[in-house]
Amino acid sequence: MNHLKAIIIGAGMGGLATGIALRQVGYQVEIFDRVKELRPAGAGISLWSNGVKVLNRLGLGKEIASIGGQMDRMQYFSQTGELLTDFSLAPLINTVGQRPYPVSRTDLQQMLLDAFGAKNVQLNAKLVAVEQTANEVTAIFEDGQRVTGDVLIGADGTHSTVRQYVLGYPTDRRYVGYVNWNGLVPISEDLAPKDSWAIYVGEHKRASMMPVGGDRFYFFFDVPLPKGTVSQPEQHQTELMDFFKGWAAPIQTLIQRLDPLRTNRVEIHDVDPLERLVKGRVVLLGDAAHSTAPDLGQGGCQAIEDSEVITRYLITTNISVEDALLRYEAERKDRTAGIVLKARKRSEMTHGKDPEKTQEWYQELKQEDGSNIMKAISNTILAGPMR
Repeated sequence: MNHLKAIIIGAGMGGLATGIALRQVGYQVEIFDRVKELRPAGAGISLWSNGVKVLNRLGLGKEIASIGGQMDRMQYFSQTGELLTDFSLAPLINTVGQRPYPVSRTDLQQMLLDAFGAKNVQLNAKLVAVEQTANEVTAIFEDGQRVTGDVLIGADGTHSTVRQYVLGYPTDRRYVGYVNWNGLVPISEDLAPKDSWAIYVGEHKRASMMPVGGDRFYFFFDVPLPKGTVSQPEQHQTELMDFFKGWAAPIQTLIQRLDPLRTNRVEIHDVDPLERLVKGRVVLLGDAAHSTAPDLGQGGCQAIEDSEVITRYLITTNISVEDALLRYEAERKDRTAGIVLKARKRSEMTHGKDPEKTQEWYQELKQEDGSNIMKAISNTILAGPMR
């Protein structure tokens, strides 16, 4: 067994999954996070088979199934409620070998935290500097604490501190062009069928409901808006009523039912693909490495894929830690850059960057039997390490 020590910065999905994976192969692992309490950003997330298979491999198959929603179908509607397409996801599940599990982010984070052990995560630990020698790497925290190990993994999200150390310069996040409201509501047939992912499209906007565990829908709304618009939580409902005025009855019902104080409102950003993910014994993972718009539903899955690939190289390559990390970078860099750029392109099509293209897409949905949509999803999934 390998008794190397890993320092992980960030206790989100990628950091925790990597911590679990490395500990299972004999690493000593310590996780640090700058926050005082762990509160995941966003209400829900779609975990497709490429993410779920890694969690299955970590021994969390039963747990993820118990918190995941039963998503058997996918439906698109126009803003007026006209059904554009409705199809079973069974062919997709058969192609990729695992059903998807949409989950609440809080449930997912708690599941990973329970598996890793909350006592092994040090909160309120803000990384301020990194130092490395030929043989070790040291994380230096704001309170003066210094922690030394064999590898340092930056899983510290889209505003990553470790990213600046790896690149040697700061990166700008890029506004994708739309605002997203998201939250959770109880499942109810007057909103959508309980086993379906229902998406309403029109006016370059989207409204979506997806079943997650606990008999709830994870919902989101997208509206293209200029950067810098603000609103207070108590305004979320009236704001959405205004943006989705005249939309179909289920969308009006959803807006009435949501809890405005527990609804997130975020401007969606991504980060241009990075020139490198590694510097010596320091490596980036998850949103720190490839911050993507959520338009492919692959952000969380990519962080979980990272955890599998980095663990595999660290235990199979015995030249050096640095060599293993460069192999991880070689396998992940193009894969994740492709996801970032594809999600950006998809967002532009969905949100009317070229209005003609968006109209064409609305028309295509009327002819869609599901095969093109499922092919696109399975191609994205099967291009990763978990086939």
